[in-house]
Amino acid sequence: MKIIRAAHLGMCFGVRDAIALAFKHAEEGPLTVLGELVHNQTVLNSLESKGIKVESQIEGVDTPTAMVTAHGASELALNRARNRGLRVIEATCPLVHFAHHAVGKLVRAGYHPIIIGKRDHVEVRGLTEDLAEYDVVLDDADVERLKDRPRFGIAAQTTQPIERVQRLVALIRQRFPHSEARFADTVCQPTKQRQLAAAELARQCNIVIVIGGANSNNTRELVATCRRFCACVHHVQSASGVNPEWILGAEAVGITAGTSTPDSLIDEIEDRLKTVACDRDVAMA
Repeated sequence: MKIIRAAHLGMCFGVRDAIALAFKHAEEGPLTVLGELVHNQTVLNSLESKGIKVESQIEGVDTPTAMVTAHGASELALNRARNRGLRVIEATCPLVHFAHHAVGKLVRAGYHPIIIGKRDHVEVRGLTEDLAEYDVVLDDADVERLKDRPRFGIAAQTTQPIERVQRLVALIRQRFPHSEARFADTVCQPTKQRQLAAAELARQCNIVIVIGGANSNNTRELVATCRRFCACVHHVQSASGVNPEWILGAEAVGITAGTSTPDSLIDEIEDRLKTVACDRDVAMA
């Protein structure tokens, strides 16, 4: 049985930098992260082991310093934290900062903003909370509910599949042929690379294991992409989640992982697959 890793997988630079920043400031004094720094339980456990607290509401922070997650936050949210006397550290991914800048530029140019993404996702809340008006779309039905406007400015949650984004941009332009629709491509390069690599991997394999947190949007999107090309795709968060029965008779098992998944966890799950394959071969001998 072959085990094949995707050409691009696992933790991106924005997540690595956010984790390193959290550890650095935790050494200087008590630190609370405003929400999940990244959507991966292994990483969250390592933060907790360093005494780093997690609090979803600013009102619940009881440390002098609070950190914004890699997913970013609105200026309104940042100011709420500062107005409580908190020292605010931003671990926002630079590519999320770019998305904020792109949306702001569209609004200042007079375009009605549309964000392609998940309405309740922390990144989308950060992109939209400062806006007087906006729309969030994720599927065809959302586009159908849009009101006609002379100018649309379209951006995307950074972890959305670029194919979905391009399709929805085309649909908006088709539905409003007399409106101007300007698209700012804010899907991050690591997401694009992992999506393309996952599709290529799935075409080669009987089974694909996708590693990442249950709350990770980009991991769930990797699962969806792999399922377009491979009938057996499993989303796991740890090595214990790998069922040996999955790989019975498999010739090629693929591994990919979301952008919050640490290298150590990928290695652990690959080792688990090798052990299962070895035990299977011994039993068949």
